[in-house]
Amino acid sequence: MVDSNPEKIAAGRRDEVMLDGQPICGAHFIHFDEWVPPTDKVVLLCTKTFDNAPVLQRIANTQALLPIQNGYDNKLEERDHPAEAIASFVSECPADRVSARITRAGSLHIGPRRKATSAAEHEHIDALASAFTEGKLFPVQRVSDIGPFKATKLMYNAAISPLAASAGVDNAELLIEPLTQKLFFALLQENYSILRYAGLTLEQIGPFHPNTVMRILQTPILPKFMGVFFRPSLRGTYCSMSPDMGSGQTEIDAYNGHLVRLAGGFPCPINNAVINLIARISGERLPQARAHLHHLAASLPHGALK
Repeated sequence: MVDSNPEKIAAGRRDEVMLDGQPICGAHFIHFDEWVPPTDKVVLLCTKTFDNAPVLQRIANTQALLPIQNGYDNKLEERDHPAEAIASFVSECPADRVSARITRAGSLHIGPRRKATSAAEHEHIDALASAFTEGKLFPVQRVSDIGPFKATKLMYNAAISPLAASAGVDNAELLIEPLTQKLFFALLQENYSILRYAGLTLEQIGPFHPNTVMRILQTPILPKFMGVFFRPSLRGTYCSMSPDMGSGQTEIDAYNGHLVRLAGGFPCPINNAVINLIARISGERLPQARAHLHHLAASLPHGALK
């Protein structure tokens, strides 16, 4: 395992890596400054997207790269790695420890990232899926195209992360207060509309297909019941953007920034507003607070919150 946090490396060399209380044997920790990428082994890229650049500069053979990330990084998209994986589960690990936990169950979806994938590349992806399955850490799904799963996860992440991170709450809190629930559902609908406008196919992650989620959100009264249904599964789940607030670096560009670029001339007022909000919180080093979401709602054009 490669990391740039000395405390994480010290913990990894001192303690066993744990997932949900179960030890994971054989992990060796090394500082990024000392790391020499292997040319004949798979490299799992699990960094935040804003940390991709120095990693990609060091890796010569990106065919052996397997990103497992959230959001879209244009520089990474230009590379020639054949496969990508998307986690539909949510996990959390403290920055200075090596004990992780899965806070929301799901699968690791792994598959090709482009249609022109050779037979040898498909065999490579099959081998990766088999290796993850043998690890028995979480369910693994080998899929024919990772793109629809990645797009669907973006739809959810770009609605949950900026709102939960701004307010400093766990994901379930977004479904309790009427205003935050309204913001969350409105942003979710805007994200879905952008992705469909851009011609992207969406796949099911979670209990419902995105098309079903949208039908529910557009039906009077049903969104309130949907909030009650989803709240238990989100309670205590980790918002990956939250620890980055105030650091000057977040994945807002890889989430909502990507959606705005996809939208082009398609209206996306809520995405533009959350980008501006995160920039202001980060730039002014403001504390996380629910009041940010009230200011966000007040800043939106009339009719944006239906």
